[in-house]
Amino acid sequence: MPPHRFAAWDRARSLSSVQTVCQSTNISRARLTACLRPAFPALRLAPMSTPASQQLLEILRSKGLTELPEPVQLASGSYSRYFIDGKVALGAGDDLRLAAEAITERVTAAGVRFDTVGGLTLGADALAAAIAMVSGSSWFIVRKEAKGRGTNRLVEGTRIGDANRVLLIDDVVTTGGSILRAYENVRDTGAQVVAAVTLADRGHDAQRSFDELGVPYFPMATYHDMGIPAI
Repeated sequence: MPPHRFAAWDRARSLSSVQTVCQSTNISRARLTACLRPAFPALRLAPMSTPASQQLLEILRSKGLTELPEPVQLASGSYSRYFIDGKVALGAGDDLRLAAEAITERVTAAGVRFDTVGGLTLGADALAAAIAMVSGSSWFIVRKEAKGRGTNRLVEGTRIGDANRVLLIDDVVTTGGSILRAYENVRDTGAQVVAAVTLADRGHDAQRSFDELGVPYFPMATYHDMGIPAI
């Protein structure tokens, strides 16, 4: 970040002034957060609220969140009585389109430019195709393992490589294991991961991991937004 932009931060007297700093210096929230987090590890900027993102949150709460009588095991291995199913939440075409529009709006507003979108099956499948349609980008899906026949590819859909700027996507994460696995697979192709997005994040691990990787990370809903305990 240029020195005059750090000076703008020095003039801010509290974290509540971050939005003003972003606007006055033309720095995206994601870039400012990434620059400041080494000095302020606890810094978390509230997500920018738009009509689309608010509608998406309501869809996730009303259609995707279930409180069960007993805890169930999640993909991460953790247990919870609260289950978030992103695929059920976005089962209707209109809801899927809204999610794609909200995600595209969110990352674009943060200054992220991408030409390809995808992630690990199954969490990324519908979202990747929908975001590609509303953003005019290309899509891909990462298999959990190569099928062992035919072309034996791990990445299906658009052939990605050095020239691609990838938006990595997943639906619901707890530790971020699936989306981080997809990150490694994408990086192996030579493509650049310019940002990562999840529909809902149940904890803090994914944020920490992407901070360490220097990749802007955008959970569309946090456990706090969903009104459930963190894992």
